[in-house]
Amino acid sequence: MQQSTMYSLAPSPLYDERHERFAIAHAGTLMAVQPGLGGVSIRACRMIEISRGGARFSVGTTIGLPLHYYLHVVGTNRRIGCAEIHRAGDKLAVQFIKTIEESFLHEIVRLDYFTGESRNARTTRDPRRLTAPARPFFFGADSRG
Repeated sequence: MQQSTMYSLAPSPLYDERHERFAIAHAGTLMAVQPGLGGVSIRACRMIEISRGGARFSVGTTIGLPLHYYLHVVGTNRRIGCAEIHRAGDKLAVQFIKTIEESFLHEIVRLDYFTGESRNARTTRDPRRLTAPARPFFFGADSRG
């Protein structure tokens, strides 16, 4: 007999719907509540891709990470409830418990654009930007001989 749950038998447009995905490289945190409200574990993640219905990201380790947790995107003030659908090494794919609003998704994508590597590379070449003089590798060492 095939293993299934009552949720797999009930049709839902939420699971069949496909959303446009955006490739991002933004920081986030995962917050998991331990069984019986025994505690909260928080770990950092690096987001790879996001859509209105789900996301993909990488974490340092998946040891002890449950299948349901909250995703907090750094720079926003919301937590997104997630259900894990795929785990391979340090890469995770989740489906959001409730789809996020289009405006919130665009806020996340804009955050990545304004804090991503392309902006940092542009500002380092700006001649008006003040830079500190290079410091010696060893404190107290002087290159004058």
